Amino acid sequence: MSAPDLLRRVVTALDQAGVPHMLVGSFASMSHGAPRATQDIDIVIDPTSDALARFVASLEADGLYVSPSARDALSSRDQFNLIDSTTGWKVDLIVRKDRPFSVTEFERRTPVRVFDVDLFVATAEDTVLAKLEWAAMGGSDRQVADAATVLEVRGDEIDDQYLDHWAAELGVTELLERARGR
Repeated sequence: MSAPDLLRRVVTALDQAGVPHMLVGSFASMSHGAPRATQDIDIVIDPTSDALARFVASLEADGLYVSPSARDALSSRDQFNLIDSTTGWKVDLIVRKDRPFSVTEFERRTPVRVFDVDLFVATAEDTVLAKLEWAAMGGSDRQVADAATVLEVRGDEIDDQYLDHWAAELGVTELLERARGR
């Protein structure tokens, strides 16, 4: 199964189970015009307990490996993954956090078409902020470089006031300035 096929299968299962979702991470960066090689797909989900159970059951029925932690991820607001064992492609499914930024980020998600799959994606600003937050948590400088590329590609479309507000709230203002090249 190719990455587009896996993405299509997962998004279809999410939609059929009634699980709101949005594409984040490197695939979100790519949808904003920042090319990046990656071997995994990151998706934020906001499921109910029943919807999560339906989603997991449908993927397991398709022969995909779903981490046993999936059933605990909702209560702990954590993440779990699924793997296509034939190709090694991995999908990280991240349960949306309850903090104000995560709620706002999820509300701002926008519909897009990626690999002929209709889905929601984090906005360019929220992708930048998430990348910077990963960098602040010990991620590589690659995250700051990804953020800088999104800022460069999106240019005047970026809502700088929104970025400045949330960068201060998240404690990543210095990293934002680095990404802006200042």
